[in-house]
Amino acid sequence: YGTYPTWTIIWLIPLTGLAVLAALAVGLWLSALNVQYRDVQHMIPFLLQAWMYASPVAYSIDLVPSEGIWRWIYGLNPMVGVIQGFRWALLGGNPPDQLMLVSVVMVVVLLVSGLFYFRRMERNFADVV
Repeated sequence: YGTYPTWTIIWLIPLTGLAVLAALAVGLWLSALNVQYRDVQHMIPFLLQAWMYASPVAYSIDLVPSEGIWRWIYGLNPMVGVIQGFRWALLGGNPPDQLMLVSVVMVVVLLVSGLFYFRRMERNFADVV
């Protein structure tokens, strides 16, 4: 494709860590919910597919209007900043904007709340299962 890696490839390490933390946060929430509500296991494939379409995987983030509040609402998806960062680190182009900060905050909020919820529900796992 005529694209060669630059020094920005170093950013793949923290971006991969952020993606793993986002997956851990969602996994904590869904696993605790799955023990409590058995129907969650049937919803997970649909949720993952909807999450993929809600993330800029198959399209560019430039399709979301930058004026107004739409870009900030879109940035609440924790994978938006991660995917935007991966594209920048591998392909060059525009560096991640403020959506990276929003994604980091959302990952931290999801992870901390997921840890608390999982820990609270963990006491009842043996009773339910």
